[in-house]
Amino acid sequence: MQGSSPQMPRIFAVANQKGGVGKTTTTVNIATAFSAMGHRVLLIDMDPQGNAGTGLGVRRSMVKKSVYDILFEQSSIRDAIIKTKVPRLAIMPSSVHLSGADIELSNAKKRESRLKKALADIAKDYDYIIIDCPPSLNFLTINALVAANSIIVPLQCEFYALEGVSQLTKTVKLVQKHYNPKLKIHGIVLTMYDKRNRITRLVEKDVRGYFKDKVYTTTIPRNVKLSEAPSYGLPALVYDMKCAGAQSYIKLAREILNREKQENCSITQPNNQNEVA
Repeated sequence: MQGSSPQMPRIFAVANQKGGVGKTTTTVNIATAFSAMGHRVLLIDMDPQGNAGTGLGVRRSMVKKSVYDILFEQSSIRDAIIKTKVPRLAIMPSSVHLSGADIELSNAKKRESRLKKALADIAKDYDYIIIDCPPSLNFLTINALVAANSIIVPLQCEFYALEGVSQLTKTVKLVQKHYNPKLKIHGIVLTMYDKRNRITRLVEKDVRGYFKDKVYTTTIPRNVKLSEAPSYGLPALVYDMKCAGAQSYIKLAREILNREKQENCSITQPNNQNEVA
């Protein structure tokens, strides 16, 4: 028994329309950290590239049903969920078919809320659901934002970093207005962080100056182990828990949970939450 569970899971969408910002790495390692703290976690891979599945050791041959089948109501949602090597962490994998899903959804009924509807059937099975969004603002991302409570935004410390966030912010406002008024940006995490680099310091100053306390205190450094881990089908926290990248994601996961507490959100307090030191 992992402790009392909330009636509904907390759902995070990890999103940024820019690619290469550490979005999937952030999704996989936050999900792993949450599960290591004793929470039941489902990771949903909405990106047609399927990198989140690869990073958790899910091979294409293992995928019988995927997010695609769920969005188009071709299968039961439980049939699309696969257990991973990480205890308490499951994944709903992506599929190459998602590449054309945006066009297929364009004329579909209730196209923006299909994921939300499907998740209602498994709400009591998980404490946290974390959605890895594609690096674009399409119907797949909209489905994630409509289903989510909050958004986590990975932001690479580079010159054009704020451009992607400004577009995402506009999309969030539209989703709030038309589909999900309770949606909010939970926080922004600075990735590929190197304080020795002048541009990193400038970007951090601008981002913290503009978004204030929405920016997490924890930053994610440039780290070779974070890049190596997916090639072994492992999260960095499993591949090398002591590396700087893994330790930063553990700190980030704790910061997210602490922010949840401070905002009086309903979260689970499992008995073995100190499993990750």
